[in-house]
Amino acid sequence: MAKSRPYDLVVFGATGFTGRLTAEYLAGNAPETLKWAVAGRSHQKLEELRADLARINSACADIGVIQANSGDQRSLREMTAQTRAVVTTVGPYVEYGEGLVQACVEAGTHYADLTGEPEFVDRCILGYDDAARANKVKIVNCCGFDSIPHDLGVLFTVEELLKGATKAQRAAANVEIEGFVLAGGSFSGGTWHSAVKSFSRVGQLRAQRRKLKMKLRESRDPARKIHSPRGRIHYRPELGRWACPFPTIDPEVVRRSAHLIPGYGQDFEYAHYVQVKRLPKLIGGIAGLAGIFTLAQIPPTRQYLLSIKNPGKGPTEEQRAKGWFAVTMVGLAVLDGEHSRSARVEITGGDPGYGETAKMLAESGMCLAKDGAKTPRNYGVITPAAAMGKALLKRLQKAGIGFEVVQSGRA
Repeated sequence: MAKSRPYDLVVFGATGFTGRLTAEYLAGNAPETLKWAVAGRSHQKLEELRADLARINSACADIGVIQANSGDQRSLREMTAQTRAVVTTVGPYVEYGEGLVQACVEAGTHYADLTGEPEFVDRCILGYDDAARANKVKIVNCCGFDSIPHDLGVLFTVEELLKGATKAQRAAANVEIEGFVLAGGSFSGGTWHSAVKSFSRVGQLRAQRRKLKMKLRESRDPARKIHSPRGRIHYRPELGRWACPFPTIDPEVVRRSAHLIPGYGQDFEYAHYVQVKRLPKLIGGIAGLAGIFTLAQIPPTRQYLLSIKNPGKGPTEEQRAKGWFAVTMVGLAVLDGEHSRSARVEITGGDPGYGETAKMLAESGMCLAKDGAKTPRNYGVITPAAAMGKALLKRLQKAGIGFEVVQSGRA
């Protein structure tokens, strides 16, 4: 990567709802040595944003402003050539994201986004993984609530389970982890639009996934077993809640990390659940999700769903202040076929969709831009844990996201 670039980090989509929150986080928390810029379609809105950020931190009066458009590849190339790393909040990514990934790979610029769209992630792997690895570029999807608490939470749990194990013991270990998600908060119009459009593209996802499985089968170690059981709805006395399999992108991200990190063991299993206190509420939630999925398949009703929330709008500051999340990881590791360890870990934070997501994306961007020597030497279209590992974990802990060992010892 060229060392003469004027910026360490660029926030693309900075005038959008989550982009502004990300820029505001950097204004209040980035070190003075970080050279960064805001980017988006409207130069006027970017100038207004810079003035607002200067009220948070007077040094922000000198941050860069870059006009770029997701539909203008030339502008994306010019933007990515000026920086070491880009973080982007411009979605739905399946519609607006690919051009920036391509520009980053070509420019040798690291990239992070907030997508939770499986189709977009698969498309990135199929189209850009080989070139990104060749150029030693890190293209990192899912750097918000999808999927950092779960991906880094599993990394943290594995480290606790295998603490003190030799390299040989780690390589031969059998590891089983269950993740249980609990959260409270609202979501923006952009998130709603991404979800509805993802539901409407199941056919495209299935076709693309068949191609991806063939590609990944060729590159993965056949001697290791990495899998996620489907799970079932069941009651967990230790949590005091019902657990329901949660069909998000998070378990896919964790599985990819396990394939990329040999230290996860010979046989690794991860199951992903959402916690619900009352069974009727769980049943109602499943029925509601099924209804939205069905309506998203039909163009007229899909347009109705999209009209419910406008992109760029989101919860108020007061609503975000009430948001929170807690992810419980329950793990078991068997070493040498006989010695067993168990652990329970809690990952906690504030508003999952926006406050903490902006924090996670901003810290990921700074990690990619500034912590190169401290991060794993993994390149390509990869996961947060595989790309940034313990360096990002330390950043998140310092930024106030909790990673706490509640219980640990021999099983």
